[in-house]
Amino acid sequence: MDLKEKLAILADAAKYDASCASSGTQKRQARKGKGMGSTTGTGICHSYAPDGRCISLLKILMTNFCVYDCLYCVNRVSSNVPRARFTVDEVVALTLDFYKRNYIEGLFLSSGIIQSADYTMEQLVLVAKTLRKKHDFRGYIHLKTIPDANQQLLEQAGRYADRLSINVELPAEQSLRQLAPEKNAVTIRHSMHQVKQHIDESQESRKRSKRVVSTALSQRTKPTKLKYSPAGQSTQMIVGADKSTDARILDLSGKLYSRYRMRRVYYSAFSPIPDASKNLPPIAPPLVREHRLYQADWLLRFYGYKVHEIVENQSGQNEMLDLEVDPKMAWALRHREFFPVNINRASKEVLLRVPGIGTTGANKIIKARQFGALRFADLAKMRLSIKKLSPFIEALDYLPDQAEIESNELRRRFAEPPEPVQLSLF
Repeated sequence: MDLKEKLAILADAAKYDASCASSGTQKRQARKGKGMGSTTGTGICHSYAPDGRCISLLKILMTNFCVYDCLYCVNRVSSNVPRARFTVDEVVALTLDFYKRNYIEGLFLSSGIIQSADYTMEQLVLVAKTLRKKHDFRGYIHLKTIPDANQQLLEQAGRYADRLSINVELPAEQSLRQLAPEKNAVTIRHSMHQVKQHIDESQESRKRSKRVVSTALSQRTKPTKLKYSPAGQSTQMIVGADKSTDARILDLSGKLYSRYRMRRVYYSAFSPIPDASKNLPPIAPPLVREHRLYQADWLLRFYGYKVHEIVENQSGQNEMLDLEVDPKMAWALRHREFFPVNINRASKEVLLRVPGIGTTGANKIIKARQFGALRFADLAKMRLSIKKLSPFIEALDYLPDQAEIESNELRRRFAEPPEPVQLSLF
């Protein structure tokens, strides 16, 4: 099999992994002003596919051979798919060639498990080490790590990669035991804790040696010591492969953010695969569910919402997100007693509860009202979503009709139309 055929197979096999965004890393110092690639300035081109996945990286598997039999994975050992395997030198050559052609600005590398977890992890680390040490590659590298691998390999991976990720796979431990019997939730959490610990130790070490590092930089005696996995760690879970509710998924995400300081939790809608197990659903969940989870995740991280506020156990909802309206709008419609909000007096925390006002908009309002009371037209000048926020705010010259706020028409106005479905002739 030639390199082109391998690339076709292993790039296609990597498409199910969503956790490849490249934000949050730092600039790597070049040795003697030389080196290839960058993660800042003109480095990573943040280009995204229509479904939100980052496409600026060379995203491949080292191999899609795998000794595990995860029922939801197309590359499981019992799956009848074409197989291929890259060597370390082939992955390095592909990365450099694609970079020189300006196709990519970094590498996202994952792999099926071959021989053992330690052997596979050694191969992944060797790719990153070769790029950094032999070719002085300073572009972005994201390694998908293997929880069962030796912790020393995990430590080495963080020295050369900008970001590490360990997939939590499924929201419920029971589902993981049923659908991926070779994987262990305890081992996954332990590896996440180890990565967090290494990151914390690296940060603490840099604080202690700040004066020494500053002196070294001023004298140009040696480059700055890089952080361990400077872009942090991320994880991914599959949505719709089991019966986990959105409330359970978001509750797990909240714990991952607080306990392991995750940079991102990615949600990947389950996609039916050939020769699927009877334990898996026959059809994929609606993609809008994945989209709503990302919106809810944003509210958890940046807007101060709690899980029980986003997913309230309403009659008939069964702790699931509303698919017709976004989570913030859904909360506003459930709590109309909270509105209208006076934009000239409300705190930032209250403003962030208003549909159509994000963090940037809230900061603009707080800054502008220092110079005088805001009128409704001022909000349009700030380029805020007037259609969304008009029923929920009051300004110096504007007060919404209370009947409009309490009307059922309000929900229908903001409900998104369902995706078109191709009708059958039969």
